[in-house]
Amino acid sequence: MKDTLLKKNAFLKIAIQKSGRLYEDSVQLLKDCGIDLKNGVNKLKTESDNFPIEVYFLRDDDIPQYVEDAVADIGIVGENIVYEKNKKVDVIEQLGFGKCRLSVAVGRNEKYNSINELNGKKIATSYPLLVNRFLMDRKVKAEIHEISGSVEIAPGIGLADAIVDLVSSGSTLFMNGLKEVETVLDSQAVLVRNRNLNGVKQQILEKLLFRIRAVRRASNNKYILLNAPNEKLKEIIGALPGMKSPTVLPLAVPGWSSVHSVLNENEFWEIIEKLKGFGAEGILVVPIEKMII
Repeated sequence: MKDTLLKKNAFLKIAIQKSGRLYEDSVQLLKDCGIDLKNGVNKLKTESDNFPIEVYFLRDDDIPQYVEDAVADIGIVGENIVYEKNKKVDVIEQLGFGKCRLSVAVGRNEKYNSINELNGKKIATSYPLLVNRFLMDRKVKAEIHEISGSVEIAPGIGLADAIVDLVSSGSTLFMNGLKEVETVLDSQAVLVRNRNLNGVKQQILEKLLFRIRAVRRASNNKYILLNAPNEKLKEIIGALPGMKSPTVLPLAVPGWSSVHSVLNENEFWEIIEKLKGFGAEGILVVPIEKMII
């Protein structure tokens, strides 16, 4: 009996979306972390042969509750769901995918100068808790209609004057004659955990987080190699914000060196332009699979 209990506790249970916008990225993240999942069509649970983890496929709205109740130890879910459901779970890592925003939208031709325009209006949303907090913080009084889907059609059928819904590109709003006027919340996929993990499960979680962070660093950075004239090495090295300092190796051609470094995706093009200006040649850019620091 004791051995069975220890074996059970040695697995970390993670809940992810069984379908929807976060499903594929969640599964891919686990794979990028070197976790092999057993295949299965329409399975609600699977496990890994090479990492102590069980994966539950659940409705996104249910994941915070399952994690709070310790049915799952951790879960991947959108921040919008975490804060709307308001369950007793801890957000421990932002995962960088599933980015969107919860926004207020009104008719495209409506005049809108400030949040005060919403006073006395009817607002349709699937996120009543977040919307109530947003309005209360700004001392706006409006009537909130909670609906579960197709929020964007509410103004067109006379159900509401405005909506609050998730927005990615804004194309759905545009097609329904709406415009975005306020941002309630910027959201992305996050990792949440139960607040009472035992020591063994916490250790497994730390190993998983180590892998996740290595994968995320890799996705945000590029490895570059370039040929640099020695007389410009100081300027070229100064333009490279590498982790510590770039690697510099002499080339067979006198007066030239090979420089190796890592660039953040957000700074990439600006720095590449500087390097070219300093005389760098033969710049190669290589994707990084994992990045351990």
